[in-house]
Amino acid sequence: MAKFTSAERVFRALERKESDRVPHFELLIDRRVVNQILPKASYEEFIEYMDWDALMHVERDFIKEEVIGDNPKAIRDEWGVVKRYTHERAPVPVESEAPIKSEKDLANYDIPDPDDERRFEQIRQWVKRYKGERAIIAVVLDHHAVTSDIVGFTERLMTFYTNPDLVLQINKIVLEYQLRYINNAIDAGADIIWIAGDWAMNSGPVFSPEHYNKFVLPPFQSLARKAKERGVYVMKHSDGNCWPFLDSIVAAGIDCFHPVDPLAGMDIGEVKRKYGSKLCLMGNVNCATTLKSGTADEVRQETKEVMRKAGMGGGLIVSSSNSIHSGVKPENYIAMVETIHRYGKYPLEDYFDNLVVPETVN
Repeated sequence: MAKFTSAERVFRALERKESDRVPHFELLIDRRVVNQILPKASYEEFIEYMDWDALMHVERDFIKEEVIGDNPKAIRDEWGVVKRYTHERAPVPVESEAPIKSEKDLANYDIPDPDDERRFEQIRQWVKRYKGERAIIAVVLDHHAVTSDIVGFTERLMTFYTNPDLVLQINKIVLEYQLRYINNAIDAGADIIWIAGDWAMNSGPVFSPEHYNKFVLPPFQSLARKAKERGVYVMKHSDGNCWPFLDSIVAAGIDCFHPVDPLAGMDIGEVKRKYGSKLCLMGNVNCATTLKSGTADEVRQETKEVMRKAGMGGGLIVSSSNSIHSGVKPENYIAMVETIHRYGKYPLEDYFDNLVVPETVN
């Protein structure tokens, strides 16, 4: 088979077509893991060393932060959200300090500037360096993720019941920001929009079907529609058991779903069988168990099983089941990538028996 660029591999996977091999990259990778594999490497040096097929421009990495008091781990971001840094890369919101509690707070609330050119400088640099060679992905937090921060996660779910009008008002102002951000990211040269935000736990959705259809799905549809109207691909991330959402996610027009959470009982073979003719899948080597505490051989076996279950006909990007967090063994991550390169070459029939075949689209 002809040699493809990394960008072409990703695009063909999103179109559910085969290329020369299964692509791979990660949403996030912890700095400590990077340093153990390639000390002091820049992000670009690391993705070139590991031969990632895409680069991830994560919106929240460019949100300005203000240190609160004398504790450098306590910050307030430009959404007004108080957060604390732990040992992981992303800080954790302090729910009791959420900036919006009522309509009065909302009346005096200013959203960040989605047109700030500094947010997109990295994308423009990557366009000059990588356009056409590696896929360039702009990650935007969805309205549920942002609103859960500015209202507080528990309070937001309660507000679905106690003050639905406030929920709709907040959704409107957050959506305005996100649509403008997406438009600007595409103007800067992003090939793909990645919509991130968790809608479920291991046991299932965090909201009822009624609230999902009223408060969560419509803004998500608007984000997906904006990206598709601009002619770019769309990917959706959510941890947890997302079976109840998949029909509506597919109907919204997205191209790929991540990470098909194995801890939540989402077998990637089942998802491939039902949705693989309509949807690319990204995942799902277990980062909570196998990559963290398994052996390299166990990682290899699980990586091969992901490709056997979901690689038939294309439509697969292999990654961890969330991200390469600080607890992942560097040698296990390397074993996963090496396995993709060795066994992920098309046609997969050369390496695997009993490949999962998607159901025919009616």
